[in-house]
Amino acid sequence: MTIKRMDNVLIVVDDLEAVKAFFIELGLALEGQTTVEGPDVGQLVGLGNVKSTIAMLRTPDGQGIELDKFHTPEAVRFGPMETPVNALGLRRVMFAVEGLDDVVARIKTHGAEIIGQMQYGESYRLAYLRGPEGIIVGLAEQLG
Repeated sequence: MTIKRMDNVLIVVDDLEAVKAFFIELGLALEGQTTVEGPDVGQLVGLGNVKSTIAMLRTPDGQGIELDKFHTPEAVRFGPMETPVNALGLRRVMFAVEGLDDVVARIKTHGAEIIGQMQYGESYRLAYLRGPEGIIVGLAEQLG
């Protein structure tokens, strides 16, 4: 058996509404939102007494970002919110975009701060932004 596709990436958040609005402004669509709880959920994720609210967002081509707000047990912040890009672990999510400048301007209204921008030869314009809760998002606009 082989992997068929990547379905989603989980991001645990404290302010679900702010992060959800950020990704929706970026162009993802809210697929659904629900609250899950109980011993089966706790056993699945390796925690006891779990209650969390999950929002599933999808890119236009079907890739998923799952946002998870833990009510019990409370989420634990591990490290600073402004963790540098070279810290070990999952550090950013990259999206292909059209109209990089417009996308950057729109998501800045949702609290994003520019980390850096560059043009990679004649191929791409790139931008790294830090959004709500320190989430790093990369944007790539193909040139030509």
